[in-house]
Amino acid sequence: MKYFVKFFVITFFLFTSTYSNAEQNLVVLDLKYVLNNSKAGKGAQDYLKKKFNDNSKKFAEIEKKLKKEESDLLSQKNTLDKEKYKEKTNELRKKVIDYQASRRASLDKISKQRKESREILIKKLEPIIDAYINENNISLVIDKKSMIGGSTKFDITGVIVEKLNKEFPSLKLK
Repeated sequence: MKYFVKFFVITFFLFTSTYSNAEQNLVVLDLKYVLNNSKAGKGAQDYLKKKFNDNSKKFAEIEKKLKKEESDLLSQKNTLDKEKYKEKTNELRKKVIDYQASRRASLDKISKQRKESREILIKKLEPIIDAYINENNISLVIDKKSMIGGSTKFDITGVIVEKLNKEFPSLKLK
């Protein structure tokens, strides 16, 4: 009797899962591609990349000045008295600490902006995907990175990028 119940339960689940799979409409979406290649995503990336490069140049110049100041101070070590040398060393240390703090703050700001822009894009993308799901009677949307293989005819990435470009052409970052 115990085996009969197990057989019945397994057979029931097998039939229900087979039946439900026949009616499901599955599609694939490459979210990374959508975020990186939409107009808003590209614009945000270009802005953040430019900002990062500008900050890198600025901090490289500051670092170069600090190194020159350090080498000048080391060359003056024997000519300056101990108190004056110690005072200048402390000033240089404070400048280095300020430089490191401002550099860290700049990098944190850029990473925060990257995270915020991604969140904004995903929020704008959700209603577009929901509308597409409702229009085309889609049961499930799977991210392409989670998929092992499949036919390219189920890929809706291009359609979603076009819709996102129409509805949200740019992302304003400050």
